[in-house]
Amino acid sequence: MSGINKVILVGHLGKDPEVRHLDGGVSVASFPLATSETYNKDGRKIEQTEWHNIVMWRGLADVASKYLQKGKLVYIEGKLRTRSFEDKEGHKKYTTEIVAENFTMLGRKSDFDNNSNDQQGNKEDEQPLTYDENSPDDDLPF
Repeated sequence: MSGINKVILVGHLGKDPEVRHLDGGVSVASFPLATSETYNKDGRKIEQTEWHNIVMWRGLADVASKYLQKGKLVYIEGKLRTRSFEDKEGHKKYTTEIVAENFTMLGRKSDFDNNSNDQQGNKEDEQPLTYDENSPDDDLPF
């Protein structure tokens, strides 16, 4: 039996996605995502925030760069990946990232449509928008 590497996060973007284009025109987007938990300690409510490094590739990166913005709430499914790199002084460093496989923008549809003229309260407007890197959905721009 092989292992399972699955991550599910719901959080807010810490900043707008940063998009780069690699050799061959491959897009990669990255951004920090904040998840928060609240617990009681000595009768006080404590909020603990964890920051996650999110990476999206190809068409998913293109969609993210178009629709995701700092502060937006998003549901992300992906997998953990640890990679190494050398810093400016030549020391080997490691970082762990979540490589997103799909995401759903939470909130109203109009929150993500930059040119939206939709009326508030529209039922369709309340549906979440989901993007999957493996989806053959013809509505996706990739």
